[in-house]
Amino acid sequence: MSVGCALGDEGLARVTLCRPEAGNAIDLATARGLLDAARACAAGKARAVLLTAQGRSFCVGGDLREFSALSGRALERHLLAVTGALHEALRTFAAIDAPMVAAVQGPVAGAGTGLAAAADVTLAADDASFTAAYTGIGYSPDAGVSWFLPRLIGPKRALDLLLTNRRVPAAEAERIGLVSRVVAADRLPVEAVRTAESLLRGPTAAFGATRRLVRSGLTGELGPHLDREAGALATAAASEEGREGVAAFLAKRAPDFTGVPLPPAPAP
Repeated sequence: MSVGCALGDEGLARVTLCRPEAGNAIDLATARGLLDAARACAAGKARAVLLTAQGRSFCVGGDLREFSALSGRALERHLLAVTGALHEALRTFAAIDAPMVAAVQGPVAGAGTGLAAAADVTLAADDASFTAAYTGIGYSPDAGVSWFLPRLIGPKRALDLLLTNRRVPAAEAERIGLVSRVVAADRLPVEAVRTAESLLRGPTAAFGATRRLVRSGLTGELGPHLDREAGALATAAASEEGREGVAAFLAKRAPDFTGVPLPPAPAP
């Protein structure tokens, strides 16, 4: 099994890359495993997703050994199958309301950078480093890297990383906005679980609306975006989550959002 997925009773979905012997490289089985995990999160009513990886490295990118065994049209078809599954997984994770936390360690390259960037909260171990790697082997980006990087760190920095393939250590990745924060390597698992568990107790539908507003706000015009904000806020206020949140605030108690049923997830 190249990807594990377990949904706990409280709604925490733990998605784990399980190819440590290959640096968790993305082969076809892993891409399909991620898609299965994303669909399980959507169907299983996850309230938060925790993406982790076994071994020294979070993900070193695509499985070049698998790719090098093919050539010509067969290679093109294979890469379309890999990226098709991987990209559908990213779309599915983005569409559900549950926020995603990624815990990233060791050398990260290519599609691993895309997975780290796709998470809403990305915790990097202090031993982590990031390399785009694509153009170094004559490839162009996948896994949303050319979409996420310009939005996270700006187009100039994104092109620097994509064209030069220079290594970005964890401290710099935090400084430029590629990751949310850096933690000591031995604290990464604990901090990742703590962060994910704090999110699963939050207002999941409101989290989903917030995620979509932030994404659409990066490309949309102000006027239409303000209309979307107003509509989303009105919907949230009238929802069971909104009513519980306000009631808890007025009663000076902690809100119990986990008792509110989750709405159906929007289509990817």
